[in-house]
Amino acid sequence: MNYKELVKEVTRLLDKFQEDKQCIDSYTEDAAKELKNLSSDDQKFVIDALLGCITHKKLLDTVVNIFYVHQGRTLLRVDRNLFIVVCYLAMFQLDDLGLEQFSKIIKSLDISKMHKFLSFFFNVNNLTTQIQEEWSHIYDVTVVQSNWITPLIRWCGEIDKLLDQLASKMSKGSLPKKSAKKITEPKEFILTQPKPRPLPAAEVIPQQDKPKPVPATTHQSPKEPDILDELKQRNRQKALEVLNEAKSQQFRCANPQKSEKTQKVMSQILQSRDAELKFDKLYTSGSPSTQKANILPVKLNTTAILREGALYNRQLEEELQRLEQLSKGASEPSAFLQWQKEMKDKDLQEELAELERRRLEGRISHEEAVLARERVLERNHHKVQQTKEETAELMRKYAEKRLKEEKEMRELVQQVADGHKNSKAAKAKLQEIKQHIVKEVSEQSRELLSQALEEAQAELSRKMELIRQIRAFESIPLVRQKFVDETETAGHDLLCEMSLAELRERLIMLRELQEFEQEERRNWILQEKQMKEELLLDQLDNIALCRSLAEQAAAARSQEEKRMKSELREAVSKDERVLALQKTLEQKQQERQQKKSEKANTKRNEKEPPLRDKNSIHNKVLEEHHWQELERSLEQQVHGIIQQSSNKTNAGPNQRRVF
Repeated sequence: MNYKELVKEVTRLLDKFQEDKQCIDSYTEDAAKELKNLSSDDQKFVIDALLGCITHKKLLDTVVNIFYVHQGRTLLRVDRNLFIVVCYLAMFQLDDLGLEQFSKIIKSLDISKMHKFLSFFFNVNNLTTQIQEEWSHIYDVTVVQSNWITPLIRWCGEIDKLLDQLASKMSKGSLPKKSAKKITEPKEFILTQPKPRPLPAAEVIPQQDKPKPVPATTHQSPKEPDILDELKQRNRQKALEVLNEAKSQQFRCANPQKSEKTQKVMSQILQSRDAELKFDKLYTSGSPSTQKANILPVKLNTTAILREGALYNRQLEEELQRLEQLSKGASEPSAFLQWQKEMKDKDLQEELAELERRRLEGRISHEEAVLARERVLERNHHKVQQTKEETAELMRKYAEKRLKEEKEMRELVQQVADGHKNSKAAKAKLQEIKQHIVKEVSEQSRELLSQALEEAQAELSRKMELIRQIRAFESIPLVRQKFVDETETAGHDLLCEMSLAELRERLIMLRELQEFEQEERRNWILQEKQMKEELLLDQLDNIALCRSLAEQAAAARSQEEKRMKSELREAVSKDERVLALQKTLEQKQQERQQKKSEKANTKRNEKEPPLRDKNSIHNKVLEEHHWQELERSLEQQVHGIIQQSSNKTNAGPNQRRVF
């Protein structure tokens, strides 16, 4: 029994097992089929260890995780399942195997790894602190203490001896072995006369075709862009001269300048249109109504009707008891009720004043937030302009860099093209070798196909003969007739045995008895239902009466509350703090409206520049258009250079030679 190979087999099966995709039973059956070449004891050892490691995975993973936290820097994650198998043998199989067999298994594996793991696992401090605490989260504390901690502590003394043996082996293995020195024995040289070598045949030096020189225009910038720029500049000068002449000699009858009155009317119209715009308006659906009429009737079930009826009856009894106590001479708490009402009114007044102050403070904070947002927008606009200028500078630098790289790439391509001129002959020779191999393979495959066709025809003829025999057997008729007498018993000699006819008669009698019982039960249920309906109708009448009285009392109480609230609102509106907050709010609103009007005036001035600045505006428009054309041409040139470089890197040796 080679324990090293068995433990390796268990770790290999654990590595292949996937808990979320495979079943344990089917996986162990497949593993047993793979282990047929082993003996029965070896198969039992491997299967038991595999099942134990999968079943107790949580306990074993806890120990190995803690071990890797302490010793993980010097160990590999590949050995994780090896430590799980050793931990399972130490926890569950140590009593069955014995110390001698366990020592053999440990010594057959890597000594340094086993020494580290066993010295960690059989340490009393580790067992009673970290490992026991983590196991107590999975199982009960008493179960952990009695089943695992106590037995492992009992084995610690004997495992220490095994650790000493492993340490001595490790120390011996680290010392270098002294090898015996070999004595040098002199031997005679075996010398032979070399044959004269024939002179090698002279190799034919291939002569390369003289390449055409690179034209001088390749590395020179073309003249067309310069000519186009000169033409554009001339046309622009001519257009400006014509424009200035037309403006200086314009007709008086077609004077485009508007009078002051017209400009004033146009500004008033624009102001009225801007005032009609409501971009900053807050759209609300209004506050919900405090009093909603109960229009839709609510359909009550039996439980709700009985519960509401019991409630009204209990209220009626309490009211009667109170009236009886009053009739006997008990005093009414009128003074206390008056004081309580005054205190409630005072609290309500303070609450309304606080709500009004909070509302005004919220509106003031909203106005301040609007002003702050406008300042942030202006700051962001300035940052965006700076970012655009920086981006344009980076694009220019990037275009210059790409042009330089393109020039270097062209030189490299020219160098590579010079070294690929003799590849055509090598490709032709390789093509001939491949054709010869294909011919040989095709002849062999043709022979194999003919042999397989003959075998398939023989198998088909055998199957046809077998089908013919089966159909001949099936064509023979079978006589299957059995006569049944319903008045005879089956003959099993049982006390409850009866014939089919007697069974039918008894079933008919039982069915009639069940129908009679069902009819009596139905009559009793109808009577109970009628009584219950009468009780519910009485309860509904009582509930309707109580509800009408409650609605009248609520209406009177709501009118009184409305009157009190109106008086309290008048008192709150005269509060000094509320008046101060209202003044602050009006100042903030006026400040925001002033800024808004200033912004609208600046926008209108930008949209309607004066006529005397038309020449400068036209010049600015022409310059912007010119710069946009320059940027567009630069982007197209950069895009073309990038596309050419990508095509050259993806091209083959033939394409490079053509280039």
